[in-house]
Amino acid sequence: MDNLNDLILVDLDDRETGRGEKLDVHRRGLLHRAFSVFLFDGDRLLIQQRAAGKYHSALLWANTCCSHPQTGQDLREEAQQRLADECGITGVSLREAGSFVYRATFPNGLTEFELDHVFVGEYAGAYNPDPEEIAELRFVPLKELKQDMLEHPEKYAVWFFTALGIAEHGLSAPD
Repeated sequence: MDNLNDLILVDLDDRETGRGEKLDVHRRGLLHRAFSVFLFDGDRLLIQQRAAGKYHSALLWANTCCSHPQTGQDLREEAQQRLADECGITGVSLREAGSFVYRATFPNGLTEFELDHVFVGEYAGAYNPDPEEIAELRFVPLKELKQDMLEHPEKYAVWFFTALGIAEHGLSAPD
C-alpha cells in the first residue's frame, strides 16, 4: 500500500518518473500529479474555502475538492473517493474535462508544480465538509463568482483560475 504522503512525480506528458514525500516534493518544487473536482448545479458551482491549517493557500477559495492520487489507482475513482472524504458527497458521476500544468511558489517557500487533471460533475444535493480540509463549502452562481475573481483575485487559489476554464469547457463538451 502507498504511503499517503507520497506523491507521484511525472514528466510533462504525465508519465510517472518516481515518487516523493509530499513536503519534500513541495520544498523542491518537483512536478507531480494532482486532480481537481468541480461540481456544478446548473449555473452554480460548489466551491470550498480551504481550511486554516492547510500547508499553503489556507483560507483561499478553490474548486469543490482537490488532491494527489496514489500510484496504481484509477484517477476518476480517486477523485470520487476524495469527494466523499473531503465533502461528504457520494454517487456523483465524474468525467475528466482536461488537464494543465501550473507552478506557483508560496510565501512559506513551498512550490506547487502540478500536472492537474480536472474532473467535472453535476450535483445539487447536500454536503458534509471535513473541517480539517474545508473551512466553508457553498454553491455560488458562476456569474457572481467570476466577477468576484476579477475584483478580488487574492481571495482565490492560484490554480483555480485556469482549472475553472477547463471545467466549464469540459462540462459543456459532448461525452
